[in-house]
Amino acid sequence: MARHLLPIVVLLAALQAGPALAACTDPAAPEVVWRRCLLDGNDLSGADLSRGHLRDASLQRARLVGTRMPGLDGFRARFVSADLSRADLTEATLREADFTRALLRGATLVRADLRRARLFRADLTGADLTGANLDGADFSNAILDGARWTDGQRICAAGSVGNCQ
Repeated sequence: MARHLLPIVVLLAALQAGPALAACTDPAAPEVVWRRCLLDGNDLSGADLSRGHLRDASLQRARLVGTRMPGLDGFRARFVSADLSRADLTEATLREADFTRALLRGATLVRADLRRARLFRADLTGADLTGANLDGADFSNAILDGARWTDGQRICAAGSVGNCQ
């Protein structure tokens, strides 16, 4: 009889070990866990993903206009050709994230960790990069017109492409 109860005991122990991870189909919400999820083309505009987990997730061509993502863990996330205009990425971890051709117009990237992020041909017009860590970030052909630079004071001049002038 005890052998028959063992699977049930193991299952109950596993359920009590900690919170279950969200499925890739779960709705957008603060602290959502979408690790390694394929969310290409989704419209998450205006959603609150505060402190969410998007490690290794793919959001290519996704709409994230005005989305709240402060404290997001987006390590190695792919935002290729995504629209993140006016998104709040304050203190987000975006190391090695790929923002190739992404729209980040007016985005807030204050104190974001963008080490080794790829921002090739991204549009950061009017974005706020105050205190952001840009070590090793690739800004090749990125548009930086009117962006507030990491020192919080300097505003990139019109025509700034690839670096803040």
